[in-house]
Amino acid sequence: MEEMPKTYDPATAEPELIDRWIEAGCYQRSKGVGDCTVVIPPPNVTGILHMGHAMDDTIQDAFVRYNRMRGRSTRWILGTDHAGIATQTKVDKKLKSEGISRLEIGRSKFLDACWDWTHEYGGTIVSQIKRMGCSIDFSDEKFTMSPEFSRAVRKVFCDWYHDGLIYRGKRIVNWCPSCCTAISDDEAEYKDEKGHLWYLRYPLVEPVDGVEYVTVATTRPETMLGDTGVAVSPNDEEKAKLVGAKVMLPIVNREIEIFSDWHVDAGFGTGFVKVTPAHDPNDYAMGQAHDLPQINIFDEHAVVVPGYGEFSGMTRDECREAVVAWFDEHGLLEKVEELDHSVMHCYRCDTALEPWLSEQWFVAVDKLKERATQVVKDGEVTFHPARWTQTYLTWMENLKDWCISRQLWWGHRIPVFYCEDCGWEDALMEDTDVCPKCGGHHVHQDEDVLDTWFSSQLWTFATQGWPDYPEQMQGHHPTKVLVTARDIIALWVARMIMSSLYFTDEVPFHDVYIYATILAKDGSRMSKSKGNGVDPMELMEKYGADAMRYNLLTLITNNQDVKFDANIDKKTHKLIDSPRTEQARGFVTKIWNASRFVQMNLEGYEPGAPAAVTPEDAWMLSRLARAVSRATEQLETYAFGDYAREIQSFFWGDVCDWYIELCKGRLLDGTPEERLQVQRNLVFVLDTCMRLLHPAMPFVTESVWDALPASGLDDHSAQFLMVATWPEPERYSGFVNERAEKDFELAKELVSSVRSTRARYRLSPRAELRVDVKAPADACQTLAAQADFVRSVGHLSELVLAEPGEFARPEGSVSVVTPEFEAYVVVGDLVDLAAESARLSKELAKAEKDLAGVERTLANEGFMAKAAPEVVEKKRAQATELTTTIEQLKAQIADFA
Repeated sequence: MEEMPKTYDPATAEPELIDRWIEAGCYQRSKGVGDCTVVIPPPNVTGILHMGHAMDDTIQDAFVRYNRMRGRSTRWILGTDHAGIATQTKVDKKLKSEGISRLEIGRSKFLDACWDWTHEYGGTIVSQIKRMGCSIDFSDEKFTMSPEFSRAVRKVFCDWYHDGLIYRGKRIVNWCPSCCTAISDDEAEYKDEKGHLWYLRYPLVEPVDGVEYVTVATTRPETMLGDTGVAVSPNDEEKAKLVGAKVMLPIVNREIEIFSDWHVDAGFGTGFVKVTPAHDPNDYAMGQAHDLPQINIFDEHAVVVPGYGEFSGMTRDECREAVVAWFDEHGLLEKVEELDHSVMHCYRCDTALEPWLSEQWFVAVDKLKERATQVVKDGEVTFHPARWTQTYLTWMENLKDWCISRQLWWGHRIPVFYCEDCGWEDALMEDTDVCPKCGGHHVHQDEDVLDTWFSSQLWTFATQGWPDYPEQMQGHHPTKVLVTARDIIALWVARMIMSSLYFTDEVPFHDVYIYATILAKDGSRMSKSKGNGVDPMELMEKYGADAMRYNLLTLITNNQDVKFDANIDKKTHKLIDSPRTEQARGFVTKIWNASRFVQMNLEGYEPGAPAAVTPEDAWMLSRLARAVSRATEQLETYAFGDYAREIQSFFWGDVCDWYIELCKGRLLDGTPEERLQVQRNLVFVLDTCMRLLHPAMPFVTESVWDALPASGLDDHSAQFLMVATWPEPERYSGFVNERAEKDFELAKELVSSVRSTRARYRLSPRAELRVDVKAPADACQTLAAQADFVRSVGHLSELVLAEPGEFARPEGSVSVVTPEFEAYVVVGDLVDLAAESARLSKELAKAEKDLAGVERTLANEGFMAKAAPEVVEKKRAQATELTTTIEQLKAQIADFA
């Protein structure tokens, strides 16, 4: 048996293992009993790995590896999204840098440039996912613009079109004047901005009861050019007399009527609201209800259209300044107030969006959402954590028709064709240049493309052969679980459910796991513009993929946000360090070193069954059985954070700190029989632990498992750990021994108490001490049965056990009190008790003084109002730490009373 290297180098081991796994076909779909098919949320083809991807992919890989080891049929489907706006923006930028205009070269050549871009850069994020150790079938990669996927998209559009679920209409949309396309509500990003509330006077055509004008309050004075009404609240009795009166709209001299509508908040501004149906969603709704004209004053670049005199040709901002100046010059600007408000921005280019009336294609969702709502209510689709169920149901309840058209060139072109001669229109599966109605050749296709979410909604079934080869879906659809972020529950999850039910008559997945949003260290959102984003590739380069993956899993709780502990260079935006990931690397090292120690002491080893020869053996095997059962339950129920944290606690604490340490005596000084049995036990425990840890930390566990011989309950026939069997709880149930666990835990607690006393009084770990224990009879009997173990491990010169009525505290002792016993450690001359008491009293006085100072600071209202949140949090943490220190010091001083 080749000895394991002294140190484990993830930079070398991890890439080598990836190549070996892929070459051996371990990533390809496996056959088994039960199905675990998972689709990866397709990252943008232009994208690079970020922390959200890293968390998502780590969770998926842990789940897939676990199910593969359980012998289930596994298939993890990889693919990328064509990312319509993102890709077009990048290619546009590239062409501009070369002095080329998209409009000059035309649609066909521009699409060629987009394909060139995806071929050149589209593999970046896939290679990064591969570096993480994600066991995806990379030989079967999908793309939302591939011919087979495009055919599926086209069929969905045509079927819905012919079934009356897709229609074209003129509606208000969120328009990006920079990208020149519609943006969905869910993709718009709201940003708080400092703005103003302008109070503008609109003269009445004829005064009413002495009132000559009304004053409207608006955050967008430039849109007044398109006003076609003024609204008041039906609850505003004071203004009821003005309903039906008309005002003369300044500048454009348009007569518009005052009306009442429930959209108006009587408490906002003056209670009079200017209504611009073509430039505000609420105004659009009021316009529809009151049959108001819809006047679009901007073109696609948010520039004022002709017909408005000096204002025509102005941008939104220029027009705003000019309109305000005009009102001021004509004595119609009543006042201006500062106002903080939220403004929608394009999620791609950060341009302020313009509510804009335009003709678009929509999906009528009323015929789709009822069943998609019911399958969640009935539990056919289950959200984890469960609180996201209500988020989904609330969104579905308020769901509006979905705008699916985008004014781009890159994407799935809408397959609707028009005849310019006879007016024929239809959605077709195949292109045509001849009108089937009149035979004319003046036929053209719709210029718009489909929203990328329209194509990605088909992800679970269009990646598996639908519609041409539906047999490929058998046994793999519905998929098992979708792992995704909360911010696309509406954009993607709901739409996948609606389309899958419609076209396959099945839900797309049984479970939806929503992972936490990863925030920067200070609690803000990670972003390139802020320079606070953490690059997963830098984490892997510095600490290894196992450490990054494991750290991410330990961050998972029921909270919806987690802060990632990393320090970023403010100038270069590069990673400096990540203390928590450093700790995770320490765990990787612990796994390696503990396994290496065992492997180095296996001379003469022969495979055989584990056996509970000693109390610590019985305790360890029972604890191992419980760890197997617990880890299995946690991975079955998506409790990834609990799984990661508990398995570390078990391995580091129970296995390494206790069991391996306790086995050293038999390994080094035991009889041949004792040595062989403890070797078998250790190999069995390590073998099982590597299997349990593998889903979270595939690389180091594979490396250790490869170096270990076969254990007694497994022939080690699998080529790799990742395709070896999972430790099934039923096979380990015979090791459960509650009495052995309870008895050994009592002895453990006594030894730990002695160790903590040594540390508290700075005594040598090897100094032999006498310990007197006062405990009930049953505890005394339990400790007496393990007295040799306690004396040996605790380095005790004497262990005295007595029941309460028989006990007398020995002189020169310090106490440790637990619920099970009172232990008195005799320190005698090893500690100057009087001097120690005086020293501790000084420390107590200082700690109390420091705590009083911190509490005064926290009680200072001025400090709390002005201090940064992180400073306040640090002070609170300091107060908590000092409080704990004071309690500990008081307990130690009490020992000397």
